[in-house]
Amino acid sequence: MSALEETLLSRGLVSTAQLQQAAKQQTLNGITLGQALVSTGAMREEDLIPILAEAAGLRFIDLDVYPVDPAAAGSVPGAICRRNLLLPVAREGDTVLLAMAEPGNIMALDDVRSYLGSAVVPVVAERSALERALKRWVRSDSEIDSIGQAIDSSAREQDAEAEVVDSVTEDSPVVRWAHLLISQAIHDNASDIHLEPEEHDLRVRYRIDGVLHEMQSAPKSIQSQVISRIKIMADIDIAERRKPQDGRISITVDGTKVDLRVATLPTVWGEKVVMRILNTSAVEVDLRKLSFSDDSFNRFKLSYTKPYGMILATGPTGSGKSTTLYATLKEIARPEVNVITIEDPVEYRMAGINQIQVNPKAGLTFAAALRSILRADPDVVLVGEIRDGETAKIAVEAALTGHLVLSTLHTNDAPSAVTRLTEMGIEPFLVASALDCVVAQRLARRLCERCREAYAPTDAEKEMMRTDWIFREPPPTKLFRPIGCSACASTGFRGRMAVHEVMTVSKELEHLTALRKSTRELNDLAREQGMVSLRQDGWGKVAQGLTSVEELLRVVA
Repeated sequence: MSALEETLLSRGLVSTAQLQQAAKQQTLNGITLGQALVSTGAMREEDLIPILAEAAGLRFIDLDVYPVDPAAAGSVPGAICRRNLLLPVAREGDTVLLAMAEPGNIMALDDVRSYLGSAVVPVVAERSALERALKRWVRSDSEIDSIGQAIDSSAREQDAEAEVVDSVTEDSPVVRWAHLLISQAIHDNASDIHLEPEEHDLRVRYRIDGVLHEMQSAPKSIQSQVISRIKIMADIDIAERRKPQDGRISITVDGTKVDLRVATLPTVWGEKVVMRILNTSAVEVDLRKLSFSDDSFNRFKLSYTKPYGMILATGPTGSGKSTTLYATLKEIARPEVNVITIEDPVEYRMAGINQIQVNPKAGLTFAAALRSILRADPDVVLVGEIRDGETAKIAVEAALTGHLVLSTLHTNDAPSAVTRLTEMGIEPFLVASALDCVVAQRLARRLCERCREAYAPTDAEKEMMRTDWIFREPPPTKLFRPIGCSACASTGFRGRMAVHEVMTVSKELEHLTALRKSTRELNDLAREQGMVSLRQDGWGKVAQGLTSVEELLRVVA
């Protein structure tokens, strides 16, 4: 019996029968015992790896919590790290600690040893944790910077016409610069990329978890080439620099197709470019996993299970409205239901529904497409956004004639949606009859569970809770705040969650709407009837330790 088998049996991690079954798989398929144990379900890979490391006399580290030394992580080129799935994590004297998924890869060890010119000690890390760590620590910043400097040197010797020509040459430095910039943003889980011309340079910022982070600055001389390249990729007129333009980019990163929505805006120092990164993969979001409170979810479910009416998701840009609507579609889309969407752009691909992309150049606007959709026998219609009175009118009429209509609107809270529709020219009595539910939401950063710290609320926080608290249980005596660790890149937050306000339109609210009552009056009545405001819902999530007080106050007034 091998040392590994003895260790597994002595610790009670597997039974003799499981070992025998794995041994048969090992012989039949020509795989290692560890692979056989995982394939037969005897052990999980994450539980087996530390045992395998110990049996081989190697150290195991959990990269999700290990304090990686940034200097060590940056000492080996990213190409070597990604190709061999390894990461230098620390220096111990003259020796470099090298986290590896396959510590037996002698060629990879030799590559790193010869590059660093120092001794290397391999340690074992889980493959998935290594992949996450590579995205976090092995960045393209230095390569982006060096390519930017190369473009800067050549740009000084070229005129404006040459800049534009160079930007379309597929093997040119500016092409690599743009691709690396987008790839790094995707690896950083950014939602937006901002290219902002300034007086002396070109600033690059990523929006990550709803907060803008300045990543780097590029020389001013490369500005024209870079922006021309982005505009060409987005099929935007590169000669027009005086007015805003919109376009789209499709790019493949690490084998995954990613779409970007591009907007240009003329500023005093040149054209600003904002790229929204869209996740066009199939929607896997479960509506129950969108952090709805039980009460808000039950109110919302009563609306989306009805056969007709209008449901609106409201909030600022980037607040997760489309995700909520698509998770709702996933709940109601069935083979016997005809679902048609009209969007600009199509942000998610979803099987079993008919999705239409707006094309203003061809005359396919929201309003025009919506008219045609209603002749295609739909049961459920999703309108990407209600932007004008014509689209609003057709959507309201569809909701009144037996269709379930889902759409988004830009308002600060749920009651404001009623006022917004009437401002678009929709008669109040039609709004009252068609509108069934409004979900207002914001995205707040979620506290990192590995490093969050408990503390007693301050007097000011207690006073705010006394004002807003509506729950039956007493206000919490313990809250949590961010600290920062390697798992959350020292931010104290990891991921985001939604804060909701769900207003269902009752008969009383219909009456006030028809009478053109103010948003404040609608809000007061909705809260009397049980609507939990954005701020109150946020306090409930603060009490659960999901986010911090400062983060709640940042996203909700």
